[in-house]
Amino acid sequence: MAVSLKELAKREDLLSGGHRACAGCACATTLRQVLLAASETNLVCGLSTGCMEVVTTIYPYTAWKCSYIHSAFENVAVTIAGVETAYRALKDSGKLKDEYKFIAMGGDGGSYDIGLQALSGVMERGHDMVYICYDNEAYMNTGIQRSSATPLGAHTSTSPAGKVVPGKKVHRKDLTQIMVAHGVPYIAQASPHNYRDLTMKVKKALDVEGPAFICVLASCHRGWRIKQEESISNLKVAVDTCFWPLYEVEDGKYKINYKPKEKLPITDWIKPQGRFAHLFREENNPIIDELQREVDRKWEDLLALAE
Repeated sequence: MAVSLKELAKREDLLSGGHRACAGCACATTLRQVLLAASETNLVCGLSTGCMEVVTTIYPYTAWKCSYIHSAFENVAVTIAGVETAYRALKDSGKLKDEYKFIAMGGDGGSYDIGLQALSGVMERGHDMVYICYDNEAYMNTGIQRSSATPLGAHTSTSPAGKVVPGKKVHRKDLTQIMVAHGVPYIAQASPHNYRDLTMKVKKALDVEGPAFICVLASCHRGWRIKQEESISNLKVAVDTCFWPLYEVEDGKYKINYKPKEKLPITDWIKPQGRFAHLFREENNPIIDELQREVDRKWEDLLALAE
């Protein structure tokens, strides 16, 4: 089901150039890949308030070439669920014959935190739609505040690294596993560095009957304090360290899509990132050890589930 780069290049790009995302923004790359994967269908997209909403829909301009709705931070999931419900009613009454697909999108702030209740409700009610979270691990749009997706030890404006507090004090939430617990037909993790894997998963999610969820790790060079040109390569390292495994859960069955030949240490991923620089001071080394233990534990758990 994977789509070749040559085939994707022939499709209409539903996210126009000229939007105002930062150079090197992996979130914009993620949106573009998602829309390319979905471009062969009639599409309605919703986007919650956040970085991507701000940079793609600055009035009176829009970068979206499909039907698009901007929702508040907390309710993009139910907005698109409402559209999907209206669509089914029109189909059932014979007033609409065209086929449509529905995608709701939000960042980690609008998905892990502020929008979690709406997202959970949509998954539980079984709406035929896809929810995609672009996860840059903080509230980047409003000043790089920590979210529940922010990793242990990361420096943000609300978890500042200093003499007393060495960055975020708790581990990140696992939203993908929370969605698995809802028992929906299709759930996946992806990364834009592997476009074949991401676009395949978007296609699968659109084709499934019922709700689907995809969480995509998408670096923010401003928040992660990496070079613009390292945005995509840094995501590959996140996968090779198994901090961000690429896997999918279809009807409760786990499948790991990529196993690194050599599992890299977590230091390979965090060392280039300025938000973790303080962890390499001797007094903070135990936090790195704790990060590594958590990555190892979750990877072993995932291997066991996939067996």
